[in-house]
Amino acid sequence: MEIEKKFLINSLPFSLENLKCHDITQAYLCTNPVVRVRKDNEDYILTYKGKGHMIREEYNLPLNSEAFFHLLKKADGNIITKKRYEIPIENNLTVELDIFEGKFAGLVLAEVEFETEEDALNFIPPSWFAKEVTTDKEYHNSTMSRKVF
Repeated sequence: MEIEKKFLINSLPFSLENLKCHDITQAYLCTNPVVRVRKDNEDYILTYKGKGHMIREEYNLPLNSEAFFHLLKKADGNIITKKRYEIPIENNLTVELDIFEGKFAGLVLAEVEFETEEDALNFIPPSWFAKEVTTDKEYHNSTMSRKVF
């Protein structure tokens, strides 16, 4: 089960230089239900996500590079590329900051995952977070994969 909230970020009050970074490439084989392939640095993952916004099922299966690139050719729509930075914040939480590249360059989103629904509902975002977009499908990567330019 995944419990997360998502926020737009307009500007950062600090440098990302010394933070852990992931180079992510992902694409969608299906968006209802969500079936995604992802390359995260040198890890390859097939993901199934159930319906929902803040709370939904999520299952990850490992892939090898050959399987990833084979499935990537079969994906529909836009391939999404981004850099993800891990930013520790209070209460032992981590912000996953996504800086999008390519067709979505300029978009910056932050996601925070929680252990419980109560933790998510009681979360007070840092001052550098802008608008919450957890329930706005426009900011779901699966929706972005279908966007026509």
